[in-house]
Amino acid sequence: MKWWQNAVIYQIYPRSFKDSNGDGIGDIPGIISRLDYLKELGIDAIWLSPVYESPNDDNGYDISDYQAIHPDFGTMADMDRLIEEAKSRGIRIVMDLVVNHTSDEHQWFVEGRKSKDNEYRDYYIWRDPVNGEAPNDLTSTFGGSAWEYDEKTAQYYLHLFSKKQPDLNWENEKVRQSVYDMMNFWLDKGIGGFRMDVIDLIGKKPDEGITGNGPKLHHYLQELHQETLLNRDVMTVGETWGATPETAMLYSDPLRQELSMVFQFEHMQLDEQPGGTKWDLKPLDLTELKRVLSKWQVELKDSGWNSLFWNNHDLPRIVSRFGNDTDYRVESAKLFAILLHLMKGTPYIYQGEEIGMTNRKIESIDEVDDIESINMYHERLSEGYRKDALIHAINVKGRDNARTPMHWDDSEQAGFTTGTPWLPVQSNYKHINVKESLDSEDSIFSMYKKLIQLRKDNPLVVWGDYELLLPDHPSIFAYTRSYQGNTWLVAANVSGQEERLELDEDRRVGKVIVSNYGKEEIDLEMAVLQPFEATVVEIA
Repeated sequence: MKWWQNAVIYQIYPRSFKDSNGDGIGDIPGIISRLDYLKELGIDAIWLSPVYESPNDDNGYDISDYQAIHPDFGTMADMDRLIEEAKSRGIRIVMDLVVNHTSDEHQWFVEGRKSKDNEYRDYYIWRDPVNGEAPNDLTSTFGGSAWEYDEKTAQYYLHLFSKKQPDLNWENEKVRQSVYDMMNFWLDKGIGGFRMDVIDLIGKKPDEGITGNGPKLHHYLQELHQETLLNRDVMTVGETWGATPETAMLYSDPLRQELSMVFQFEHMQLDEQPGGTKWDLKPLDLTELKRVLSKWQVELKDSGWNSLFWNNHDLPRIVSRFGNDTDYRVESAKLFAILLHLMKGTPYIYQGEEIGMTNRKIESIDEVDDIESINMYHERLSEGYRKDALIHAINVKGRDNARTPMHWDDSEQAGFTTGTPWLPVQSNYKHINVKESLDSEDSIFSMYKKLIQLRKDNPLVVWGDYELLLPDHPSIFAYTRSYQGNTWLVAANVSGQEERLELDEDRRVGKVIVSNYGKEEIDLEMAVLQPFEATVVEIA
């Protein structure tokens, strides 16, 4: 067994986690100061969003130097200390690896744009105009064309994200070797692995309109594994928005020597209108969510590995998105924790999820920091969309929802900073904060801690077979996990009304393993689940 198969990973968005020097921006010394809190929670590794040198056009996902730390976050000495301090607590540091693109301020691009015959020119993807226009109609994830004209050399360069994020040319062997050298620099420092940003795009063939899952993608990943990961006890997780169970097995089958696992986002796109974007909203259909999550549980069972998550720095808070963040905030936050952490795979907790932090409501575009939300707003405004509809969409799906500062206590600025925070602290921090959570044995934090320990203590949670029950029930999500003669039932009422749990077969009652309503026993023959109740029962 690999260490990451029964591990729980905690994602830190450094800018918003803990500020140590009063400048309003979270930093590495701030993270170090809270490692004991994370050890108390029980996590095994920290996925650290980028702390590299960057002009911050996309909050650090536009890197100008992979082997330097941004001064906002500290120094390389701070980074080395974080790795060691975490290790002393049994916690590994997983770095964010962004190698589909760099910043346009990276030295490779600065040099490469000087002339067509510069030695770094072919580190990026340049094309001549076609009839005086962009080479083709590829679009950027952040809106507009994916091609930016550079007047100095009269060519276009490709950027699948911001125009300040030019795409690297992975067909160039020198690019690949430079990436591998950089990865080994970090691995030699003793980090626990990498989360690989939009890694499914590195095999792109832009002239053919292919962005994700290009023909050489898996060749590149296998080469990367040989050059950096081979014989190292590390984990890798690839961000793959377009993954299917079939392609996920290509990435994560250990015999292929590519990645440990991937992030797939099929379940996170179910509240979008078919054929639309993330901004085209529709209510969640629970039967669809059950079908998708169950498909991944079953189809990856033997030759792949799942990553389990509800939240990250790009996604809204799950308690606001699929739960009820007012009347049943505590119950629904615990429910989604139970549903996820009892599945097979490696769970990821995003900072603040373990205390039930909620989405951030704004009233004006002037309050928004996120480049994706801002670009969408102005683009759609010019197309005739109503302002109030656009603000509503940002409140539901905008990336700032996850990026507001962490709530540590009920003091000014939630204990995040002594200065002015880079993004405003949410007004509900007085009653949603770490201090309040640690003081209560019935808190959301306590539930997460309990679930993490269950995974460590019970092979059933790590290895058990999964079976979905009641697939067509509109409100109840129920499944079993079975291993070596033991079976646990997970039953959750994802609604604001009582629901009767009617199972198709006779099941004798065993002990309650965990319940977000504090129940110690449940009669499965006549069980009624309360609003947002989730219970795990050992059954015979």
